[in-house]
Amino acid sequence: MATYSRSQLFMLLLSVVSLYGFASVFGLKAASGPADPPNQPGLKAAEPPVRDAPAAAAAAAGASQPRRASGWKLSEEEACRGDLTRLCPKHTWTNNLAVLECLQDRREEIEIAPDCNHLLWNYKLNLTTDPKFESVAVEVCKSTISEVKECNEEERGRGYLVSCLVDHRGNISEYQCNQYITKMTSIIFSDYRLICGFMDKCKEDINNLHCGSINVGHKDVHSQGEVISCLEKALVRQAEQQEQARPIREECQRAILRVAELSSDDFHLDRHLYFACREDRERFCQNTQAGDGKVYKCLFNHKFEEAMSEKCRDALTTRQKLISQDYKVSYSLAKACKLDLRKQRCSLDTNLPRAREARLSYLLLCLEAAVHRGRPVSGECQGEMLDYRRMLMEDFSLSPEIVLHCRTEIEAHCSGLHRKGRTLHCLMRIGRGERSSSTVDSVCQSALQTLIQSADPGADYRIDRALNEACESVIQTACKHIRNGDPMILSCLMEHLYTEKMVEDCEHRLLELQYFISRDWKLDPILYKKCQGDAARLCHTHGWNETSELMPPGAVFSCLYRHAYRTEEQGRRLSRDCKVEVQRILHQRALDVKLEPDLQKRCMTDLGKWCSEKTDTGQELECLQDHLEDLVAGCKYVVGNLTELESEDIQIDALLIRACEPIIQAHCHDVADNQIDTGDLMECLVQNKHQKEMNDKCSVGVTHFQLIQMKDFRFSYKFKMACKEDVLRLCPNIKKKVDVVICLSTTVRNDTLQEAREQRVSLKCRKQLRVEELEMSEDIRLDPELYDSCKTDISRLCSSVTFGNAQMIECLKEQKKQLSQRCHQRIFRLQEVEMTDPELDYQLMRVCKQMIKRFCTEADARNVHQCLKQNKNSELMDPKCKQMITKRQITQNTDYRLNPVLRKACRADIPKFCQSILNKANDDSELEGQVIACLKLKYADQRLSSDCEDQIRVILQESALDYRLDPQLQMHCSDEISRLCAEEAAAQEQSGQVEECLKVNLLKIKQDACKKEVLNMLKESKADIFVDPVLHTACALDLKHHCAAITPGRGRQMSCLMEALQDKRIRLQPECKKRLQDRIDMWSYAAKVAPAEGFSDLALQVMTSPSKNYILLMIALSVSVLFLVGLLCGRISKRATRELKDR
Repeated sequence: MATYSRSQLFMLLLSVVSLYGFASVFGLKAASGPADPPNQPGLKAAEPPVRDAPAAAAAAAGASQPRRASGWKLSEEEACRGDLTRLCPKHTWTNNLAVLECLQDRREEIEIAPDCNHLLWNYKLNLTTDPKFESVAVEVCKSTISEVKECNEEERGRGYLVSCLVDHRGNISEYQCNQYITKMTSIIFSDYRLICGFMDKCKEDINNLHCGSINVGHKDVHSQGEVISCLEKALVRQAEQQEQARPIREECQRAILRVAELSSDDFHLDRHLYFACREDRERFCQNTQAGDGKVYKCLFNHKFEEAMSEKCRDALTTRQKLISQDYKVSYSLAKACKLDLRKQRCSLDTNLPRAREARLSYLLLCLEAAVHRGRPVSGECQGEMLDYRRMLMEDFSLSPEIVLHCRTEIEAHCSGLHRKGRTLHCLMRIGRGERSSSTVDSVCQSALQTLIQSADPGADYRIDRALNEACESVIQTACKHIRNGDPMILSCLMEHLYTEKMVEDCEHRLLELQYFISRDWKLDPILYKKCQGDAARLCHTHGWNETSELMPPGAVFSCLYRHAYRTEEQGRRLSRDCKVEVQRILHQRALDVKLEPDLQKRCMTDLGKWCSEKTDTGQELECLQDHLEDLVAGCKYVVGNLTELESEDIQIDALLIRACEPIIQAHCHDVADNQIDTGDLMECLVQNKHQKEMNDKCSVGVTHFQLIQMKDFRFSYKFKMACKEDVLRLCPNIKKKVDVVICLSTTVRNDTLQEAREQRVSLKCRKQLRVEELEMSEDIRLDPELYDSCKTDISRLCSSVTFGNAQMIECLKEQKKQLSQRCHQRIFRLQEVEMTDPELDYQLMRVCKQMIKRFCTEADARNVHQCLKQNKNSELMDPKCKQMITKRQITQNTDYRLNPVLRKACRADIPKFCQSILNKANDDSELEGQVIACLKLKYADQRLSSDCEDQIRVILQESALDYRLDPQLQMHCSDEISRLCAEEAAAQEQSGQVEECLKVNLLKIKQDACKKEVLNMLKESKADIFVDPVLHTACALDLKHHCAAITPGRGRQMSCLMEALQDKRIRLQPECKKRLQDRIDMWSYAAKVAPAEGFSDLALQVMTSPSKNYILLMIALSVSVLFLVGLLCGRISKRATRELKDR
């Protein structure tokens, strides 16, 4: 019927019959068998309708009347003449088979007379049971019968031969036999009672299921197809284990499926479906030629069209369900894949029952396994597989396991969504856990996973119609460069997840599907192709459609990624191609925590406990990382492993990489292009965190990862690899990175200070340790102890300051006097470390980066601060850097411990002269410049060692130019400065004007403590003119002309100027002369209000006095007089003593 028109078939059949002289076979001879079908108890509806006497007589007469050569004609029978005239074209009246087809294929609503209906029944029965008709089959199909063993052995004369040939018509190659049997098939399938053996096998089930009671009465011709349809629906209900489903006997089940299989090539043979879909066929498949199952496929493709009638849709669904139970019910699939099934040995698994092998899902899994393993499967078969995989994804009801195990979920959440795969995606959404109030039963979840594996939408996204429709626009824009149907389409969609090109509906459908694909590594065809060898070698996996309890599908990927990041020393590694695919999957899974099966399985409790409000993209994993210490052991292990992987390959965190794309392109593209990342990219991002290309999202992501790294040194890949052995040896049992860094840093510092012969920390670890220390200095949160100590101070004093760029630390430094004791102590320790190692002073290094390159390229890293101070007043110095240097100088001068150079130079002088101050000192708080003030006084007394004197001179010179560098002066004179020297203090550039103002206004100073500090300044200025910048500037030319040969220090140049002032032969510059006279007056006043505290003080005052010579002369005369007096007194006392002896 697939290639010839019906009229041609009729003519062929008639010519065959005429050829062998069996024209009488088309009559109803009494001798050839009973005219009425045998009475079948219990099948009342299946019995022919009761005829009235005239009609019966006519039929009997017709049956017994001798036939003329021209043969008997149905059109001549009185019982059918009216119906024939009304329904059939006149040119068909001479052809009995044409009349038969016309009357039995009429529309359902059109009725024919009961007597005609009965006459047609007897006629068909005779056609299938008449031995003479069987003889025609023997002659036409002689070679076919000999080839088909089952038909050759059938008993002749009972009509079984024709039914057997119909059964095996797919194997008939003879042209005439094929056409003959095709026409007989349409006759036999018009009534279930004509199908050989069907009644014997299903009689009991027809009665039990009451399938014989359908359409009682005059619609008998249509009720025959309804009986088979009733049995088919009962078989489907049994597979779905629906309530009140009566079990069907095994032999009847096979008979039902066999009938469905035999009717699979021509939809006319499925009488129920034919009548249900006749109008829909005309509407949707008018140009589709019958045969080879083409009409079925066409109707399947239009099943969910709005115009499709509900009764046709139901009939199609029933047939599809039968196909899912036995693939042979699909003619096109069975034919296209017959050889492939044999080649791939898909029907030879002796461990499985025959019913299992016939299931559509088993066929698909077996052939898909062959395709994934690279074995040849014909294109025609793959095309059929694609159609049926799409069919399974479109309609969940075609999978009995889904209907059975997911019934509760469907009724509660997904009812009315069955079209176009929506119900299935609804179940997938619940299974994914998007609805917190509802969950999917584990058995339903397993059924969904099995269905996804059978349909294998990962191989071709078009199989999933819901996904295809939702993502069509995204594919056309973002993935248009990829061939349609390529597996990389799904990967492309994942790459554009959460981007501007993605649409919301596509995002949901994609994540729902990926949730199940991520739970079985085989469902990603590219991953399976590249890694099947590695999986078998390293993870002991089996075939594509085989599972192992020791290595379930979900565990295979975990095994693969553990080997992906192994070093050569650690053992066997993945092949390069496989590692690339593993990285691709890891990148995709990082987009959503639910795509990581282990994470979701072990962390469900913790996600609910700690992260219930963190539902935005990527927040859940970040939340788990933030609460790492609080997680249960299993979850902590999984999160730790993922974080460790990210530290080696930060590109796994696809959202972060996407956010950091501008900075990567601008500053890190060389590192990012490397196929193997070993932590270099994250290090580059950290180093460039404050570049102009850096955006907020990237900055937050990088900082978050830095904070997570603090929780465990293993989370910093480069640090772990460089220092692993050192940590095990020197810092065992320490896990927190900050503690490990402190431990190793302390070891390095102690070895350096003790000048150890060999450093205990390896060179590669020391280098990486330096990187970690520099990174930690950038954000206070990277130093947990400091951050915890200062949390309340931050919220109280620096709430408006943002983290990062060391801004928070700088704020705390500036508010140092208002800090809590605990925070103050931590900040002091930090400053002590920074002053010892300026590279750790993030703000200084950032602000003065260019100045360091300009002035300090050859300076040692630890002397950078000293170098910057020396070049502070250079014209080329950047103002911002100069301001930062001044800040650090102010800090340094608050405590000698913050000035490592001074501390080293004065290590003997400080305990010698300032021990009383040290006794009162606290280890963790500043001395407010007391020790330095003490040393200044000793400098004026010229009692310091040369090294210490040099350093104090520098401090004096610096503080003389900027009063802020003298903490004691600033502390005691702040009110006086505001009152007397406000204008000078407000100057942007300090050049000693405030100090000069205080000196000039000495008499106006009310506070004794401030007055004492000013007097100390005057005293210090006597010791060295360099500490009096105003005087030094005014007398610069005179120093050059008159005192050039005098060595600076110990008041020598000041004495030179005083002598020049007294010498009338020397003319000093007016400004110098005026300033010197002012200083003399100040010193005179100072001597009055602050007498010498000791002999050294007195000697200094004499040596620096303008009347030094006169004073010295007077002292000499006084000593001479005393000496003479002593001599005289001595002689008198000696004489008196002699007189006493003489007595």
